[in-house]
Amino acid sequence: MTCHSKWIRVDPVKGSRTFANLCWACILVCGATGFLLVGISSCIGKDLIPGLPSEQIVFIPQGIVMCFYGIAGLFLGFYPWCTAFRNVGSGYNLFDKREGIFSIFRWGFPGRNRRICIRFVLRDVEAVGLEIREGLYPRRILYLKVRGRQNIPLTRIGEDLTLGEMEEEAAEPARFPRVSIEGF
Repeated sequence: MTCHSKWIRVDPVKGSRTFANLCWACILVCGATGFLLVGISSCIGKDLIPGLPSEQIVFIPQGIVMCFYGIAGLFLGFYPWCTAFRNVGSGYNLFDKREGIFSIFRWGFPGRNRRICIRFVLRDVEAVGLEIREGLYPRRILYLKVRGRQNIPLTRIGEDLTLGEMEEEAAEPARFPRVSIEGF
């Protein structure tokens, strides 16, 4: 949902709290828990998972390896849960004609620099660019070309938009500061 008036335009940006990330986190944690329980079952000699006998698994070396993979998988599985909980990468793009600034705000990883805020003078914005690459790994990115700086992405990297949606997404930020669109 974009919020805009005559002088200010705010475009929200989605973060890592997506359905796909949560599904992968669930799959990783469930799989890792299974590995850990099978490793512990081989150690204590009792089946902790009903219907999954662990008599054939000897604790040394298979059970230890299963425990190790289970613990490593739990660490890898909790990472997407933490990023989704904190919604890393979310924020907004702010165009302010009255003050003549363009501001990017994103939430980062926990720590001293969790809030990422970058400000530019609006007259330094040269164009709104589109990078469209089709093929096996399609890539569609909307970015700002700022004088003397690298291109600044305005959309998420994994966001799958159609060409019509990309045109609409590019037209609004280009119309507000009155710059051209490049990359069609």
